[in-house]
Amino acid sequence: MKLWSRRGALAASATTVVVLIGIGLALAQPAPQEKPLLAEQAFKNIQVLKGIPVDDFMETMGIMSASLDFDCSDCHVGAGTDQVDWPADTPRKIMARIMITMVASINKNNFAGRQMVTCWTCHRNRDKPLITPVMDTIYGTVTIEPDDVIVQAEGMPSAESILDKYIQAAGGAQRLGGLTSFVGKGTSVGFGGFGGGGQVELDAQAPDKRATIIVFKDAPGRGDQIRTFDGRTGWVRTPLNVLGEFQLSGGDLDGARLDAQLSFPGQIKQLLTNLKTGPPGTITDLPAPASQSSLQKDVTLGQTHDVDVVQGTGPRGLLVTLYFDRKTNLLIRELRYGNSPIGRVPTQIDFADYRDVNGIKLPFRITYAWLDGRDSIVLSEIKTNVPVNEAKFGKPAPLAR
Repeated sequence: MKLWSRRGALAASATTVVVLIGIGLALAQPAPQEKPLLAEQAFKNIQVLKGIPVDDFMETMGIMSASLDFDCSDCHVGAGTDQVDWPADTPRKIMARIMITMVASINKNNFAGRQMVTCWTCHRNRDKPLITPVMDTIYGTVTIEPDDVIVQAEGMPSAESILDKYIQAAGGAQRLGGLTSFVGKGTSVGFGGFGGGGQVELDAQAPDKRATIIVFKDAPGRGDQIRTFDGRTGWVRTPLNVLGEFQLSGGDLDGARLDAQLSFPGQIKQLLTNLKTGPPGTITDLPAPASQSSLQKDVTLGQTHDVDVVQGTGPRGLLVTLYFDRKTNLLIRELRYGNSPIGRVPTQIDFADYRDVNGIKLPFRITYAWLDGRDSIVLSEIKTNVPVNEAKFGKPAPLAR
């Protein structure tokens, strides 16, 4: 997945970019509650994206920013400074509202409401869509991107058999069934010059609790980065985020639940329905950040892997594609798609540097990429079946410095 270079600083700081639609922080946000916090409750001047949870709204902004190669400052007055005026309308925000309405109309009138046309359909990382064929593209090497939804490939092994191989490679059903918790410690790796040097703690408790905590002790003004899921609710605290901290309630909540469940490989066959095996493929590791070499010299990055592809349906219809290395049978990529009013929202998690921990293979390098940023962590140790403080999985609390 390509992350735009112009907004590297924003992306790398794990900032969820807010672009294109005129918004402004409300004077007061409601306390955490069962009903989701809606976009118009968190922001001002919401006109065409009302009625959706705030995390789905933020993901929608990510789709638009990625499609047009924009960052906040392209559309919001003073974005990136302490003088930002989120509610102010600009010509680009006004045009964005028109485009959202146009795309919705095209899908409604031509595709029975299915999201067949999105911002990406035409823009493809450009402000103004390319309208004329380019000879170098026509006669050059063709890049074939796979469809989001795969169909069962003929002659391929069943999805269940591929998952069985993964379970066996990861340690076997009996040993994985005895994995009740683990705690990992490590360091965050920077992307675009930001986000490196944080102290990482990764906590997981079976069957569905997980917390990733990154603390930047050398930059206390930056703020901590925290993602939690306690089996029912999820939270995100992100440095420099326009919201800062919010409770998950839309597609991100479904994704957080699945991520927590996949932390325990032994239950993978119970997590997805409508399993299908796609055609075999190849994937390449995400490129290493500049600071990677100093943290992990023994791991070869940028490798190409032959993979088996399995797709299924997760919580509340979440579309999930899993990629298994054909040599090791281990899971090396999870690609899940949330929903938004203007198209699917991809989130990609890469797993590498599997090591044996008490007879179980666990990844020591995890790269989490979404439309507005990328986190990469390198673990130095993982301890299994250890006590974990339940508070780790709840609403983030201020951490001691």
